[in-house]
Amino acid sequence: MKIGLAYDLKEAVTASAAGPDDALEEYDSAETVNLLAAAIRSAGHEAVALGGGSAFLKRILETDIDFVFNIAEGRGAYRSREAQVPSVLEMLGIPYSGADPQTLAVALDKPLTKRILQTAGVATPRWQVFAAPADIAAADWGLFTFPVFAKPAFEGSSKGIRFSAVADTPEQAAREIVRLLESYRQPILVEEFIDGDEVTCGIIGNPAAGDAEVLVWPLRVVPRQKSGPFIYSLEVKRNYRNLVDYEFPAALPEPVLAKIKQQALTVFQNLGCRDFSRVDFRVSADGTPWFLEVNPLPGLSLDSDLYIVAVALGWSHERLIQSVLGAALARYPELCVSP
Repeated sequence: MKIGLAYDLKEAVTASAAGPDDALEEYDSAETVNLLAAAIRSAGHEAVALGGGSAFLKRILETDIDFVFNIAEGRGAYRSREAQVPSVLEMLGIPYSGADPQTLAVALDKPLTKRILQTAGVATPRWQVFAAPADIAAADWGLFTFPVFAKPAFEGSSKGIRFSAVADTPEQAAREIVRLLESYRQPILVEEFIDGDEVTCGIIGNPAAGDAEVLVWPLRVVPRQKSGPFIYSLEVKRNYRNLVDYEFPAALPEPVLAKIKQQALTVFQNLGCRDFSRVDFRVSADGTPWFLEVNPLPGLSLDSDLYIVAVALGWSHERLIQSVLGAALARYPELCVSP
């Protein structure tokens, strides 16, 4: 089978000089793309580099592709940017891995995602959206229990999440909201901060399709030094080897782990995720997993949370990629999956 690879490389995107310093954080490296291509070839398929943006449009029209393995984050600062490549593929009738355009667009809109999941019974911290500085003066801070946590409403890869994200007072919250509004030029989500365990739950497979091999992997992120509330910030992720330990299996009581897995699958299914995803929680002292956000297009690099779990299980990177690919291809029985 001829499998195209859709991706966006950091070096292929030009950041605005006026933009934040983490503008390109979500894009991939050539090393990751080469590893994906090698895993696809090892599975007996031909791997074809498609890239992203206008290069992707040109190549997908010129090349006879059977299937696309998609990790493209999309271009621009649009809240629906992750839906760009799947939208083109659906227009052309080409099957692909991962979530569809609607799921990807909804999941990058954090306030909308929280509203949807609340109706499904998923616990998520109380929140409010600030679209402009005028909203700060109009806010009823008495509705919140402090501290609170501020982050851009339409970003992933921890963009905008810094040590200053946690505020103990309305004045601190206001300063952080203004900083984020000026840097990211989009609404800011402020939610009550849950001072508990940070757990990210990877999922591979398709429970809605009755896949008996759905994998649900709760991974606990443990700070090496804790002098205050732990924030899994961009600073921590960029220096994770020195600042945190990843615990898998997570050393949490079995009922808590079961609740995390159940809530992660509820998120996955209610949003229409497919093949693989990662769902982030904070677990409060009473064992309640509080939903923070979901990534239906999680990273697959050698630094990704999914690969960290794979290593703990004794898996190779190749096996991880081929597991995601296998789940995606299983949704298309009409395709010849034999090499």
